[in-house]
Amino acid sequence: MAAKIRKGDTVIVIAGKDKGRKGEVLKSFPEENRVLVSGVNIKARHTKPSQADPQGGIKRNEAPIHVSNVAHVDPTSGKPTRVGFKITGQGDDRKKVRVAKRSGAEIDG
Repeated sequence: MAAKIRKGDTVIVIAGKDKGRKGEVLKSFPEENRVLVSGVNIKARHTKPSQADPQGGIKRNEAPIHVSNVAHVDPTSGKPTRVGFKITGQGDDRKKVRVAKRSGAEIDG
């Protein structure tokens, strides 16, 4: 089955403390229904100094966010949109592509 949100897609957060933020999907966890979005859901972790990291201190990293809390960004308007699928081409050239429901524009490049 083709995933609606994949690595490299631009998404907007539609719920939670980071609502309204846009970012690129860095990694997808389909079995957990979560995605890692750049600049969203930043968590602080206090780390002790070690040989690998002699400085230690507070490290800030993105944490995965549930896929239901993000929406695709429409390629034409920049607003949130749902994702649909469309078959293009004829015969052996048929391809299943993702399309934005809001504008009908293709998401796959």
